[in-house]
Amino acid sequence: MPVLPDIWKMLAGVAIFMLGMNFLEGGLTRLTGRRFKLFLKKHTSNRVKAALGGTFVAGILQSSSVVNLMVLAFVGTGVIGMQNALALILGANFGTTISNWIVATIGFQFSIENFALPMTGIFGILMILSDKESRFYQWCRLISGFSFLFLGLNFMREGFENAAIHFDLSLLNQLPAIVFVLAGFFITALIQSSSATVAIILSALYAHAISLFAATAIVLGSGAGSTVKLLLVSVKGTAPKKRAALTNFLFNVINALLLFLFLIPVNKLITEVIGIGDELIALVFFQSFANLINIFLFLPFLNRFGNMMERRFTKPGSETLFIHKVKSVDSYPVLTALENEIRHFMYHVTRFVSEALNNAEIHSDNMELHRDFSSKNLTEKYEFIKQLHGELYNYAIQNKALFTEKEFSVRLEQLISSSRNMMYAAKSMKNALPDIDQLRKSSNDLKYGFYKMTSERVAEFYKKIIYLLTSQEKNSFFELISSLYRSVQSEYSNTLKDLYKKEYVDHLSEVEFSTLFNFNREMYTVQKSILFALKDLLLDEKEAGRFDDLPEFIR
Repeated sequence: MPVLPDIWKMLAGVAIFMLGMNFLEGGLTRLTGRRFKLFLKKHTSNRVKAALGGTFVAGILQSSSVVNLMVLAFVGTGVIGMQNALALILGANFGTTISNWIVATIGFQFSIENFALPMTGIFGILMILSDKESRFYQWCRLISGFSFLFLGLNFMREGFENAAIHFDLSLLNQLPAIVFVLAGFFITALIQSSSATVAIILSALYAHAISLFAATAIVLGSGAGSTVKLLLVSVKGTAPKKRAALTNFLFNVINALLLFLFLIPVNKLITEVIGIGDELIALVFFQSFANLINIFLFLPFLNRFGNMMERRFTKPGSETLFIHKVKSVDSYPVLTALENEIRHFMYHVTRFVSEALNNAEIHSDNMELHRDFSSKNLTEKYEFIKQLHGELYNYAIQNKALFTEKEFSVRLEQLISSSRNMMYAAKSMKNALPDIDQLRKSSNDLKYGFYKMTSERVAEFYKKIIYLLTSQEKNSFFELISSLYRSVQSEYSNTLKDLYKKEYVDHLSEVEFSTLFNFNREMYTVQKSILFALKDLLLDEKEAGRFDDLPEFIR
């Protein structure tokens, strides 16, 4: 069929356009990401400043998704409150429309190939040849992103123009408006870019494939569809992240429903009252208008929405299992809850370390995990562990200021030290992940054999750790932890001696040799940190002191 190449050309245009958006977002984020994060943090003193800050940053980055993900991170860590986070998101949704103004005013008025192809060729080659960690690479990536945007737009425009010759696409305009709204929602939810959706619709509008009314309906649906990405990201996140993402979704859906009821009058307002004759400009004006309505509609009621959402995800999204249930009225329940929570924390770290070494089967039914933890990947597990550690630390510090009894203070310091050392273990394991991946996939039998040997040795270590965490035989804790202490030291020293043997020296390069040393050290640090954490959790002050008097760990 003669129209088939045109369809492929349109799809290729969408792919190239989205690749350009990806390059643009990545380059700008790497070049100015920290500055924009600081800017967003500073401009959240009130809702109006937050909305303007979100608009400015999204206008520069040209990606509401990037800004909204920053906002989710801020909300998840408590850097900014729910109300100001929602204001930032509303502003970001408006700021991202700037790219569509550029596309509508420039992208269809000039011969794009005259500058897009040279930019793509020159800066694409420079990007490949440059150091990926350099700023020059990011600038090349940024410029390549712009060129890809216009190159993809050119493909889409030509594809639609040729398809319009073979098919009477005007028949689509006879469909109900709700069909176009739903199409905009699902297309944007699928490709995860409202800018790409609008670029597609601008190309179709330029080729007279659809009417302005149908195009505005699709853009209306794309605004709601763009919130799906944030919802998906927040599914495994903290309760504040879920609240922010759900509220953003509700804002856009409610706004789309309200504007849908007045879609015909709004179209007449733009084309007849305001008098915008260029349909491309009219379409991007409609998108900006819809996002402005969103801001004016919800900004005055953010406190009410925020308070309403605070009542959601209170139980399912809580990372803690014990401390959030105990009010600080008596020191004894506080210590008991904190001890139980640190044990709960250790279960998660132990699981994380075991899975990193492909030993996920090392577990106990007595080790209760957060309901979403098992489904997370290693990166998500580590982020969860950091979040849980932060909650533990904040709870401990808050109660440290409330209770001044010496016995309470001593035990509290032990528990703080325990959680801190367990976090060190998780961090050391995260640092070792690149080496683990390299050794696990190595075709070198020595390297792979070293990994397997270490994995099996650490697996035995964790079986004993799990026993200690789930055992009630408190009288033997000191002897068991001390025995593990000596065993870890001995295994580390013996492994170092083995690495200097001829079989390793003769068959490994300097870099491979260094990798094995680093991996061995990281595993030793993980085990050492866990033993110190167990010492402070399971032993009393006197026994912990005896443990500290044992011969020091190898430095």
